[in-house]
Amino acid sequence: MLGRRLTLLTVTALALGLAVGCSRKQPPATDDRPRAEPPPATENAGDADAARRAEEEARLAREAAYGSIQDMIFFDFDRSDLREDARQTLQTKAEALRQFPDIRIRIEGHADERGTVEYNLALGERRADAARAYLIDLGIDSDRMTTISYGEERPAVDGHNEAAWSQNRRDEFVIIGG
Repeated sequence: MLGRRLTLLTVTALALGLAVGCSRKQPPATDDRPRAEPPPATENAGDADAARRAEEEARLAREAAYGSIQDMIFFDFDRSDLREDARQTLQTKAEALRQFPDIRIRIEGHADERGTVEYNLALGERRADAARAYLIDLGIDSDRMTTISYGEERPAVDGHNEAAWSQNRRDEFVIIGG
């Protein structure tokens, strides 16, 4: 009988221990897997659209400036003085150059085929220098511009008539920096 009681007490103690152990609140199981971080705070969609629009407008403004800077000017026969249309074109160039102070240009003077090679080189140089001087008068820093003369060496239009010659008496403007 004592053995039975001891067994009964042991079974009761075990049952009671199990009941107490099960009644305690267990801590939640931990999940060691890496969790995705919440995405960083981003700009509001309207701000992002505004930034894209501003960037696109800046790109278009630079392209327009490049276009106006590269417009050629033309000269009368055997002349290096600036015509009124050339002055207006140079004023537009000056505005673009002021808007984008990182742009540097090379002014290339040209002449038509009439005259000697030496004369046409000198005439092309006077034409390029006239445009450069006018831009300097409009406030453009002289360090942003270089000049070169090609004389009659690089005609824009082939031909031996006034229509071709009038297109060859010109200054071209090449962007070399910015």
